[in-house]
Amino acid sequence: MTSNCSYLVSAQHATSVFLCDRGNFISSNELNLLVARSNRIEILSVTPEGLRSVREIPINGTVEVMKLFRPRGLNKDRLFVMTRKYNAMILECKTEGSEIEIITKAYGDVRDKIGKESELGILVAIDPESRVIALRLYDSLVKIIPLDQKEAELKAFNIRHEEIYVFDMAFLYGCQEPTLSFLHQDVHGRHVKTVELSLKDCEFTKCVWKQNNVEQLADRLIPVPEPFGGIIIIGSESITYHSGTNFHTIAPASIQNSSIVAYSMVDDNGSRFLLGNMAGQLFLLLLEKEDNVRASNQVNMKVELLGETSIPEAISYLDNGYVYIGSRLGDSQLVHLNTQPDKNGSFVEVVDKFTNLGPILDMVMVDLEKQGQSQLVTCSGGYKDGSLRIIRNGIGIHERASIDLPDIQGMWPLRVGSNMDNTLILSFVEETKVLSLVGDEIEETEISGFDAKQETIFAGNTDHDQILQITPHGVRLVCAQSKQLVDEWSPPSNKKISVCGTNSSQILVACGSVIFYLEVGASKLIQSGDTALEYEVACIDLTPVEDGQTQAEIASVGLWTDISVRLLKIPSLEEIAREHIGGEIIPRSILLAKFEGINYLLCSLGDGALFYFLLTQQGTLVPKRKVILGTQPTVLRKFKTQSTTNVFVCSDRPTVIYSSNHKLVFANVNLKEVKHMCSLNTEEYRDCLALTTETGITIGTIDEMQKLHIRSVPLGEQPQRIAYQEETGTFGVLTSRIDVMDRGTLRPARRSVSTQAISTSVATTLTGINRSAGSSNLKNGDEVEVGHLIIVDQNTFEVVHAHTFLSNEAPTSIASCKLGDDNTLYYVVGTGIILPEESESKVGRLIIFSWADGKLTQVAEKEVKGVVWSINPFNGKLLTTINSTVRLYEIHEKEISLGCSFFNQIMALYSKVSGDFILVGDLMRSITLVQHKPMEGALEEIARDYGNNWMTAIEIIDDEKFLGAESENNLFVCQRDSAANTEEE
Repeated sequence: MTSNCSYLVSAQHATSVFLCDRGNFISSNELNLLVARSNRIEILSVTPEGLRSVREIPINGTVEVMKLFRPRGLNKDRLFVMTRKYNAMILECKTEGSEIEIITKAYGDVRDKIGKESELGILVAIDPESRVIALRLYDSLVKIIPLDQKEAELKAFNIRHEEIYVFDMAFLYGCQEPTLSFLHQDVHGRHVKTVELSLKDCEFTKCVWKQNNVEQLADRLIPVPEPFGGIIIIGSESITYHSGTNFHTIAPASIQNSSIVAYSMVDDNGSRFLLGNMAGQLFLLLLEKEDNVRASNQVNMKVELLGETSIPEAISYLDNGYVYIGSRLGDSQLVHLNTQPDKNGSFVEVVDKFTNLGPILDMVMVDLEKQGQSQLVTCSGGYKDGSLRIIRNGIGIHERASIDLPDIQGMWPLRVGSNMDNTLILSFVEETKVLSLVGDEIEETEISGFDAKQETIFAGNTDHDQILQITPHGVRLVCAQSKQLVDEWSPPSNKKISVCGTNSSQILVACGSVIFYLEVGASKLIQSGDTALEYEVACIDLTPVEDGQTQAEIASVGLWTDISVRLLKIPSLEEIAREHIGGEIIPRSILLAKFEGINYLLCSLGDGALFYFLLTQQGTLVPKRKVILGTQPTVLRKFKTQSTTNVFVCSDRPTVIYSSNHKLVFANVNLKEVKHMCSLNTEEYRDCLALTTETGITIGTIDEMQKLHIRSVPLGEQPQRIAYQEETGTFGVLTSRIDVMDRGTLRPARRSVSTQAISTSVATTLTGINRSAGSSNLKNGDEVEVGHLIIVDQNTFEVVHAHTFLSNEAPTSIASCKLGDDNTLYYVVGTGIILPEESESKVGRLIIFSWADGKLTQVAEKEVKGVVWSINPFNGKLLTTINSTVRLYEIHEKEISLGCSFFNQIMALYSKVSGDFILVGDLMRSITLVQHKPMEGALEEIARDYGNNWMTAIEIIDDEKFLGAESENNLFVCQRDSAANTEEE
C-alpha cells in the first residue's frame, strides 16, 4: 500500500483530563487552574461563581508533564511543559489590559541519542526553591535542568545512578541543596533513597538518608513542606511518613480496597492532603505533631473518608473547600467539601461537571428519530464511571417549562406595561389567545384593544409604547399602558391581508399582489405608499439590516408564480434587485440578516429547501446557494445569543444558522419538530426561547453555538462493545463489572445496570468449554471481573435484560446481523476464556442470541481456539478474527461451521468488510487487505502496509483508501496500488 495525504479536522477536542495544577499563572492576585487534555492546556480562572475558562493553549504534541513553579524573585508562576517526544518548554503569561499573551521563555529537546526509555513512564520533580527540574526519561539516568539559565534554550545534563526501577521521585522541602528522594525496587524489595544534588559538580554528592524494605507495592512519594518536612510514602495497604530521623506508618482498612492514584495538598504547611483512589473515593490525610516534648519530631497521621467522586487522574485543591477532580475515565468535577456530612455520610458535594467522552472503546452510528440525522452512541468511560453517550451534531435546548396547547398557528412575545416580556400572543384558526407570564405562573388574560375572534398574522411592540396586532382584516394599534385601541387601518375594497413584514416603526402588508406601506406614529397609523406587483406575494421581511436601527431601508419579498425574490426600496417601494429561484415550490419565509459584518438574504421554500444570497453594497444579490433543512415548509426567525445574531429555522428538522470564520454554519437542534419560535426574556425566563410544536409550547435556553449535544446514560460498569438492531429497537452492549468474594459468594462491588435489569439470565454451554479457575480458588476480598450482555431499549435507554457469561469468560466482540437465508436479526457475541496461568487465551466461544418478545434466547454456540476479537457479517456468513487468524464461518440450520481461514498475523484485533474485501488491523503489523475468493473457498492477501504500527482502530473509506489509527495517537491513510502487476509490487 502507498501512503496518501488527507485533510483532518476535529469536531470535538479531547475531553479526558490527564494533568491539572493550580497557582497564580495569569497574575499575582488571580488564582488559576490549568488543565491538560491531550494536546491542549486550558487556563481557567477561579471565581466566586465557579471556574471560568480564560484561554486554551494548543501544544504541538501530547502533553506528558505540566507543572507550575514560582521562580525566585517573581510574584507569579511559570509553567513547565514536556511532550511525549521530550520537547520541553517554560511558558509565561503576560497581560496587557484584557489581552492575554502566552510567551515561551525557554525551550529545548531533552532527548538523548542513546538510552533505554523507562517502562515505568516519565517522572518529573521540581525543586521547591525552583533551582532545578529533575526528569527520569531513561533507566538509570536522571536529567537535570537548572532553572537559573538566562538563555532561551533549555540546557540539561544527565546523572547516572545505580537504581534501575524507579517508581517515583520527589524533591524535599527545606534543604540547603536540592535533595531528591527515589522510590525504587531491586531483587530484595522496594526502598526509599534520598540524595543531595550538587549543581557545581553535576552529580549526586551524598546519600542523606535511606529506608530499605518499604511496602512491597508502594508506588508514590509526596513531599511535605515545612514545618513537617520529609516525605509520605503511599502504598496499597499502608501510608508512611518519613523524615530521615523519624517515621510513622498507618494501615487504615479504608484505603486497602483500591490503589491511590492522585493527591493534592490542602494547606501550605502540609498538614492536610487529599487522596483519591481508583474506586473514586476521596480521603483526607491529616498530619499532626505530637505535643510530647520527648517526641517533638514525631508525626502522627490519620485518614478519613470524605465521599465519592469520579475516578481521579489528577486532583487540585482550589480554595475555600473547593476541589477540582480531573478524570480520564469519567466526567471531571468541581466539588465542595462540606464541614458536615449529608444524609449518606458524605462530605463531598458536586458543584459542577465537565463532560468527558473518553475513553471511547466502541461506537455505533444510528438514526434513532428517523429524521435523516445520524447520532453516535459511544461506549465511554471506565469502571464505575462507564456510560453510554448519545452524541449528535447539533445544539441543545434545555427545557425550563412547557405548556400543553395544540394547533398553535403563530406566537409572539409582548411587553405590556413593563420593560421585560410578560405576555405571549398565540394565534389559532379564527381566534387569538393572550397568556400572561408572572413569575413561573402562566395564565390566560385579555388585551381589550385586540380582536380575539380573528387569527393573528403578527403581534409586537412598536415605538411610542404601543402594541401592534395584524389580522386578515386589518392593522390594530393599541396603547401598551391602557390596552385600548388607539387606531386601526383596513385594506381598501374589503381585501384580506395575506402576509406582512414589520419592525418597531414600519409595516408592510400584502393583499394578494398589492403591497401597502404604513408608518407607526404616536396613536396613529399612516399609509405612506402602495404598489402592485405582477404576482401574488408569498412572504415579506422588513427587518433593518444593521443592528440597532429602528427603520429599514430595504424590504425583501418572495412571489408566487415566477418563484422569485425581490428587494424593494423603502418608502418608494421601487424594485432594486430581483433573483429567480426557479422550480415549482413557492417561497414560504424570507429574511435579511447580518452575520459577522456580511449581509445575507435567506429564503426558505415549502419543501424545506433554503436558498441564500450575499447582499452587496450595490444592492445586488450574489451568488445563489441552496441547502436542504427539512422536508416541510420552514419559518425563519432571528434571535440573539451573547449579542450575536443567529437565525432559527422552524421545520421538521429544526436548525440554527450562525456564522463561523465568515461562513454560514447550519447546526441541528435537539427537537423533533418546531412550528414557530420567538425570543423570550421575562423575569423568570431570562434569555430563553419559546418554541411551539404540534402539542404545545416549550420554553428553554439554548446551548452555545458550535457545540455537540451530548446525553449521558450512566451504567455504573465498564461498557466495551456495542451493536444496534433497528428492527427490535435495541442496543446490545457488552459490559464488565467487578464482583468481590464475600464469605464464599461473589457479590457485586456496587449497584450497576446489570444488577438492576428488568430480567436476567445466566450463560449455559453445550460444548463443555473449560470452566476451571472459578470462584472456588478465590479468597475473601478478591475481585473478579464478570462479563455481561445487556439489552438496552433505544427510546428510554433502560436496561431490559442482562445476560451473565461464564466464569472467567470475557466478552470481546458483538455484531447484529442476519445469517444465511434466515431473515431474523441476531446478536452474535465473541468471547475468550481468560485463565491466570495462560499468557494467551486458547479457548473462546461464538454465541448467537435472538431478542424477541422481551426474551433473550441462545440459538447456537461454537467453541473456538482463542479470543474472538472482532465479528462482522459477511455475505450471509460470519467473519471473525481469533487470536492471530482470520476465520470465515458459515451457518446452516443453526449450526456454525468453519469455511476458510487466513494466517499471517501476530494478533488480529480489528476487521472491517466491504463487498469481498476484508481489512485487518494487527496488534503490531499495521493493516492488511484480504479478499474472499468464493469460487476457491479461500481468503487471499492482496495488499499490506509494511509499517510497524500498533493499531487501535481501522476503517474502509472506499475500495482504494483505508484509514488506520495507531497507539501513538496518529491517524494515517493508505491507498492500494491497483496498478501493481506482480506479487512483490
